[in-house]
Amino acid sequence: MHKFRVGDIVKMRKPHPCGGYEWEITRTGMDFRMKCLKCNHQVMLPRPKFEKGVKAVVKSVVESEEN
Repeated sequence: MHKFRVGDIVKMRKPHPCGGYEWEITRTGMDFRMKCLKCNHQVMLPRPKFEKGVKAVVKSVVESEEN
């Protein structure tokens, strides 16, 4: 299981109504706050719904810190 961090970019299974699939995580915990990278709309999801909806981690904060 991937440990999600603030700043990670994730691709969701379903698109946002604006058509964007990629989101930036802006808060973690019991609830996740995410910002759509296409329209900048922010939503909050409970952790189980978030983890079920994530398809892939596009960019991880940990990877960018190592380089």
